Amino acid sequence: MREDLDDSFPIHTAAEGPSGVLPITGEMLRNAPSGELFGMSQNTGMGWNPNLLNQRQYLILGTMGGIRREDGTPIALGYHTGHWEIGLMMEEIAKEITEKQGIPFAGYVSDPCDGRSQGTTGMFDSLPYRNDAAIVMRRLIRSLPTRKGVLGVATCDKGLPAMMLALAGMHDLPGIIVPGGVSLPPIHGEDAGKIQSIGARYSNGDLSLEEAADLGCRACATPGGGCQFLGTAATAQVIAEALGMSVPNSALAPSGQPVWKNMGRQSARALLHMDHSGIVMRDILTDKAIANAMVVHAAFGGSTNLLLHLPAVAHAASLHIPTVEEWNEVNRKVPRLVSVLPNGPIPHTTVRVFLAGGVPEVMLHLRRLGLIDDSVLTVTGRTLGENLDWWETSQRRIDMRNRLREADGVDPDTVIMSPQEAKRQGMASTMTFPTGNLAPEGSVIKSAAIDPSVLTSDGIYRHVGRVKVFTAEKDAIRSIKDGLIHAGDILAIIGRGPSGTGMEETYQLTSALKHLPFGKQVTLITDARFSGVSTGACIGHMGPEALVGGPLGLLRDGDWVEVVIDTIKLEGSVNLVGEGEQPQSQEEGARILAYRTPHPFLAVDPGLPDDTRLWAALQAVSGGTWQGCVYDTDRIIAALEAGQKVLGWK
Repeated sequence: MREDLDDSFPIHTAAEGPSGVLPITGEMLRNAPSGELFGMSQNTGMGWNPNLLNQRQYLILGTMGGIRREDGTPIALGYHTGHWEIGLMMEEIAKEITEKQGIPFAGYVSDPCDGRSQGTTGMFDSLPYRNDAAIVMRRLIRSLPTRKGVLGVATCDKGLPAMMLALAGMHDLPGIIVPGGVSLPPIHGEDAGKIQSIGARYSNGDLSLEEAADLGCRACATPGGGCQFLGTAATAQVIAEALGMSVPNSALAPSGQPVWKNMGRQSARALLHMDHSGIVMRDILTDKAIANAMVVHAAFGGSTNLLLHLPAVAHAASLHIPTVEEWNEVNRKVPRLVSVLPNGPIPHTTVRVFLAGGVPEVMLHLRRLGLIDDSVLTVTGRTLGENLDWWETSQRRIDMRNRLREADGVDPDTVIMSPQEAKRQGMASTMTFPTGNLAPEGSVIKSAAIDPSVLTSDGIYRHVGRVKVFTAEKDAIRSIKDGLIHAGDILAIIGRGPSGTGMEETYQLTSALKHLPFGKQVTLITDARFSGVSTGACIGHMGPEALVGGPLGLLRDGDWVEVVIDTIKLEGSVNLVGEGEQPQSQEEGARILAYRTPHPFLAVDPGLPDDTRLWAALQAVSGGTWQGCVYDTDRIIAALEAGQKVLGWK
C-alpha cells in the first residue's frame, strides 16, 4: 500500500547542528583516540552542553523493560513488574550525577520473568539468560571506555544475578548494585507466590472460577518491584547488600516510593566517592565478603538458586568458589532469623523485612554471634563494621521500625528475630544437602520449608514411598490437576537438568503441592531446580543429572524410594530401596541400579533451543551446577584444544 507524502511529513536533508564548540585542546587532538573525540561529537549531537563535556562520565546500566507514559500507564508492557519502574530509579541516579558535575550515560539489558515462563518452554532460556546477559552487560561497560564507574540497577531472578556477575567481573572499576526494590501485597488477596497455584487449586475444587479470577487480578498490588516473598529476586538483593556491593538498608525497599528513589541518589554519591577514593570492585569483593554473603543467606533462609548465583559471582571476581561442604558448614552453624514468606513461621512480606531493618539488622545479630567478618570494605568507602555501628544508633533505623509498627501493627522483632527467639520459635536452619544412591554427587533441599506437621518430634522428615516418574513437567502438573497424585507418592521429574531443559524451575509443581491439602505428604525429587518461593519436601539439583548418566534417570514407576532429612543436624539421603511389593534396603537399591538401563522416555526436551544446548555444554565443561553454571574460559579452551588434538586438527 502506498501512502503519499504531503506537508504533514516534512523531510529535511541537513541540519544546523548543535551550537558551541568542543572543549578540546591540541594535546587531545594529537594524542587522544579518535573514538574519544568522536564520542564528544556524539554527546553534543544528543544534546549535552559542549561546555560540560570534560566532566567525569558514569554509566547507569539497568534492566528496564516496557514503555511507560509519564503518568506510569503502559504504552507497551514489560515482562514483569520488577523492571517496570527501573527507569524511575535510573532517572534519579542520573539527576544526582549531573548535579555533582558528572555526565551520566545509560544502557539497558532487560530481563525475563520466571513466573511468566513457569510451565512453558520459555523456562528453557531462564538460567542460560543469566550468563548471556552478564556478557552483554560487560561488553556494554567496556564499550564506554571513558566511564569512571558503573551503577547497576536490577531487581529480579536473572537480571540481578547477571548484573552482579557483570560488575564482579570489572575488577578495576568502581561499581555499585542498586536494588530495584519490591512490590507490595494486596490489602485483601494473595501474594504473588501463592497466586501461581490457582490453576491446580481450581482443578482440585479448592477455588471457584470467580475466586481465581478475582485473586489473580490483584496479586501484584503495585506496578513495580520484585515479588513480595523471599524468592530468588529478593534473596539476590539481600546477597548484593551482604557482599558490600550495595549501600546499607537498600535491599527490599518498596519500588517507586521516595525512600527507594532516595536510595538511588545515595548510591550515585557513593559511586562518585569510590571513584575519587580509588576504590574498585576487587577491593569490595573478597573471599571474606563471599563468606559473609553465605552466612547472611543462611540467616535469611534464602532461595536455593543462590547456590548457582553466588558461586558465579565468586568466579567472576576470580575468588574461591564455595563448595557444597562449605555451604553445609555455614548452614549448620548459622541460625535462621528472618520470618518471611514463603518459609515463615509468620508469613511476613519482604517490605516488612525492609522496615524491620533488612540486611543491616540481621548482620547486627550475626556480628554479636561472631559469624561475620566486619573488617571487609563496602561501597560506602567504610568497613562493614563502621556501617553497622552507624546503623545501630541511626535515626533511620528508629524511623523504619516505628513505621512498621504504625503501618501494619507488627513488632519488628517478630520479623527479624534474635537468635534466642528464633530458637524458641523452632526456626530450622535453611538448607540440607542430601546424598545417596540416587544423588551420589549431592542435591539440595530448603529443609526450613518442610511443613513442620510432617516432621518427627526430633525434626526428621522420613518418607518411604512408591515413585511416579515423569520425563516432562507438563505431564506431572497434568497428573496433579487430574487427581492422579496422592498423599504418600514420591514424584520424580527426571531429565530436566541443564542438558535436558537448561535446568528449568519446577515451581508450577511445588506451588500446587504447597496449596493442596495432601501436598505436604508428597515428596518431589528432580535434577531440575526450584523457584525461590518453593516450599515443602522438594529435593533438586540432584547430581549427576539424569541425561549424563545420573542414577535418577534409571528410576521406574513403582520403585520404592526412601527420603530422610534431618532438619536439625542438616543431614539427608535419597535412596532407591527396592522394586518389589515391599521396600528393602539401600544396598538392594544400589544393586538394582547397577544393572538398570536409562528410562525409555529419558531424552533432551525436543523444544530445547540450540542456544541453551550450547550453554549446557559450556557450563558442563566449566564444572557444572555446583560451580555455578559458569563459563570458565580456560577450561573451555583446554577442552577444545584437547578435542582438536584428538581429531588431528592441531
